[in-house]
Amino acid sequence: MNHSITLWGAGTSRTFRPIWVAEELGIPYELKPIGPRTGETQSEAYTRLNPKQKIPLLVDGTFRLSESVAICRYLIANHPGGNIAVPSTPAERAREDEWCCYVYGELDETSLYVMRRHGDLGHIYGAATEVVAAAAKYAGRHLQVIAAQMRDRSAVMPLGFGLADVLLVSCLDWAAAYGLELPEVLAAYRSNIAQRAAYGRALAANFKSAR
Repeated sequence: MNHSITLWGAGTSRTFRPIWVAEELGIPYELKPIGPRTGETQSEAYTRLNPKQKIPLLVDGTFRLSESVAICRYLIANHPGGNIAVPSTPAERAREDEWCCYVYGELDETSLYVMRRHGDLGHIYGAATEVVAAAAKYAGRHLQVIAAQMRDRSAVMPLGFGLADVLLVSCLDWAAAYGLELPEVLAAYRSNIAQRAAYGRALAANFKSAR
C-alpha cells in the first residue's frame, strides 16, 4: 500500500502525538520508528530530511515538518472529518491555543523534559537529582492547576476531544511513567481517554515499534 504521509520517530511522548492524531483521523501513513538516541537521527540521510536531527518528522510528498504540535495541527487541518473536534471561531481557536501552549510549555518543556534531561539522560546532560526533584514539584503544581480547570469535563474543550487532549494526555502518561501522582480528576480523565481505540493503536505503534 502506498502512503503519501511518512512519520519518522517512535518511542517518546512527542512521537506518540502525531501517530495518535493520524490514527484518530484514519490517515494512512508509514511509520519509520527511529529513536532519539540510536544515532539514526544523526545519519547523513536523515539529516538531509531534517537538519535539526530531531524526531518526530512528517514527510508529505515534498513537504517536511518537524515539532509534534505543528505536525498534529497540519494533519488535523488537512484531513478533516475524523474523530478530532476542530475549533470554528477565533475565540475557540485562541482557547485551544492557550491550553496547548500551557500544557506544552509548563508540563512538557519546563517539567517533564527537564526530568528526562537530568534524570534518564543525566549521562549526557549531567545528572542532577535536585533539578529533577524541583521539576517534579513544579509539574505537580501545574497538574493541580489543570485539575481545577478540568472538573466535570470529559475533554479539555467544550467541543469534545481535540488537539489539547492529545497534548495533555501524552503529558499525563509521561508524568505517570515518572512516578508523579496525578490528581484524582486527571487520573479519571486520563483513564477515560485511554479507552479510545485510536489511543491504543497509537500506543502500540509508538512504543512497540521503537527500537
